Amino acid sequence: MRAITLISTISLAVLVLAGVPRPCHAQQQASAPQRAALHEIPDAELGDMRGRYIVGDNRIAWFGVSMVSTWLTDSGQTVQGALRIGFDLSAGRPQLHFEPSVTITEGVPAPVASGTRTIDASGLGNVDGLVQAIQVAGDGNYARNGTTLTVRDGDAATPVPALAGSASASAQSGGASAHAGFDNGAARVLLQVAGQGATEQWIGASSVGQSIRIAGDGQAVSNQLQLDLVRQSLPSGQNIHQNVAQAIAMTRGVGL
Repeated sequence: MRAITLISTISLAVLVLAGVPRPCHAQQQASAPQRAALHEIPDAELGDMRGRYIVGDNRIAWFGVSMVSTWLTDSGQTVQGALRIGFDLSAGRPQLHFEPSVTITEGVPAPVASGTRTIDASGLGNVDGLVQAIQVAGDGNYARNGTTLTVRDGDAATPVPALAGSASASAQSGGASAHAGFDNGAARVLLQVAGQGATEQWIGASSVGQSIRIAGDGQAVSNQLQLDLVRQSLPSGQNIHQNVAQAIAMTRGVGL
């Protein structure tokens, strides 16, 4: 709070001094050109300035993502895919940790749904931001999308294994398939059950999403996305230096 107060005070003083003319002699005032009158700052400019001088006293030490998708068919077969990603920033240089996993339990393959059932999720590819979708064309089904964000202060989380070898994991058995890994620039978990539908989770450049598509009966499907953010406090001297440097850099280009 001391660093924030210091920067706010410096910034306020600069703004005030810029709008107040310095005292001078009467003859100088008569010959000097008249300063422009004070005017109201429009909302658009205030919006651009908002937050420029408020810098937290912490840094991101760890950012982790965990995606787990599970499909339980009405015949007892379980299909699961998981993907854990960690970005360790505590040492200054980012380190990537990555762990994909898939499992398919042995069981009777789910029967193909009878009749004509159609689910079209192609429109989700045109949506940016956070996406959650559930499409069901059947009876007695359970579907759930869950997303959790946890922000805490402390040390970096226990890292998952570093990225090595294959960047994906896949399995297929009895008409069911599971895949976890990187596809087309996005981290993705995809489960498919023949004749019953599909579920997936992804994190891409422009969107984070969860999608469940069920075309059968008696299916239980869930997606769980967990985001973890760990912050560490900066040393007091480093914090003040960083805040002052950022405030000076952000002031450039602002008309006074």
